[in-house]
Amino acid sequence: MLTIFTTAKAFRGHIKVIQRNALKSWTLLHPDVEVILFGRDEGSAEAAKDLGIRHEPEVARNEFGTILVSSMFEKAQALGRHDVLCYVNCDIVLLPDFREALEKVKGKEREFLMVGRRWDTGITEPLAFERLGWEREVRELALRTGRRRTGDWIDYFAFSRGAYGRDIPEFAVGRTCWDNWLVWKAIDSGHLVVDASRTVVAVHQNHDYGHHPGGKKGVWHGEEAARNFRLMGGLTHFRTVSDAPNRLTKNGVEPNRFYKLAYMWWRMRRNTTLAATRAMVAWQNAVWHPVLDATRPVRSALGLRKAGPPPMRKP
Repeated sequence: MLTIFTTAKAFRGHIKVIQRNALKSWTLLHPDVEVILFGRDEGSAEAAKDLGIRHEPEVARNEFGTILVSSMFEKAQALGRHDVLCYVNCDIVLLPDFREALEKVKGKEREFLMVGRRWDTGITEPLAFERLGWEREVRELALRTGRRRTGDWIDYFAFSRGAYGRDIPEFAVGRTCWDNWLVWKAIDSGHLVVDASRTVVAVHQNHDYGHHPGGKKGVWHGEEAARNFRLMGGLTHFRTVSDAPNRLTKNGVEPNRFYKLAYMWWRMRRNTTLAATRAMVAWQNAVWHPVLDATRPVRSALGLRKAGPPPMRKP
């Protein structure tokens, strides 16, 4: 039916809880779902054994020790026993609506990619999988209290075997841009690319960025993120869920008539933000800073000049 593959952070604390929630939810999608967990991170082997999933410790990493997307995709397609595969971030709970959506998409064309937006949801405890109706409870929690992210946030890629070859750049997983490249590649290859956001509630369990030495800033703006951007080939290869030429609705796969506007709109917003930033800097340099310099003696004499930021207070 489906081979799902992923990699995990060290199984500690809250991250351990949400990763086990995610992995368990995938195994319950269908009796013939195969789950492959890549990597040697702390607790991976034990979690795989407990959940009855396949553990593959050997996967290529970069010099920082981060697993390479290219290696995972290549190995998953070589090892997986199904012709439909899906990479999912290990903090995403999948519900029956995902399986139903995938059945509709894969019946449309042989080569495809299905992606979708996620719902950020606060989950801190193990899910009660033994309770009848747990799927409905989680879905309702996400819809009631969660936040649906924009199409920039892509956490699952369901695709037909062979949709991705050995030309995936050596992206570092868990950083930026690699997900955008994967969407661009599928579109550029002429595959059916479908946005399933209208029918799939992919539940992202909120977490911090303590797994990275630089925290959130390190994940988004560190050296590996900068390298991923270069490997992506620039913004011409940047695509999001909103760029999918098709979307899945209650009526099935339909054309997304305005998908070409998504990239144009994103570039326009980005250029507007950059222009506004440059204008503000130019105004400060041309007007504000000279005014401050000219009035500094007067402000000092009147006691209006700030003495600097107040000292930090201990929490």
